[in-house]
Amino acid sequence: MKKSFSLVLSLMVLFVVSSCGSEDDDTCTKMIAIPHYKVVNNQFEAYNVTEEVACDFVEPENSGPPELQNFSYEVLYFTFIPDTGHKTSRLKFEIKLNNPNNYAVEGLAFLTTRVDGDSFEYYGNYSKLATVSCNKIAANSSCTLTFDQEYALKPEEENPTAIELVSVAYYVAN
Repeated sequence: MKKSFSLVLSLMVLFVVSSCGSEDDDTCTKMIAIPHYKVVNNQFEAYNVTEEVACDFVEPENSGPPELQNFSYEVLYFTFIPDTGHKTSRLKFEIKLNNPNNYAVEGLAFLTTRVDGDSFEYYGNYSKLATVSCNKIAANSSCTLTFDQEYALKPEEENPTAIELVSVAYYVAN
């Protein structure tokens, strides 16, 4: 009986020792929130997806929606009229957005502009007021972002006399 008790005790100790993880065990995991983006009402809406990853996984920085790779654009026209004669200014443009990738994308175009030759640049999304917003571009295709808006002149403020387009980027929902 003493011999079988020793045998059972030895087997239990062996089982407990073998089932304990070691420091070099690769099964360590943690849960992290990965930021994702979707287009809602011509703007990005952020949400998180929780994923299980290895403990040594480096969490990505939340830098916003990713920029579309291989993206190009062609300015068909970009016109700013500082005074239409009706106490308004007018900004209108058509910009051909090109997706040369083998997959369709959903996202938003962001324009960088400069006012009155100033060194300060403005960065924004004009999709909400665009006639054609190009929120989706098919694979190996293009879409023409079309915008035409008038703005009331504000006599109490300095109104811009010129707006120039600096660049266009396309950010994708994921």
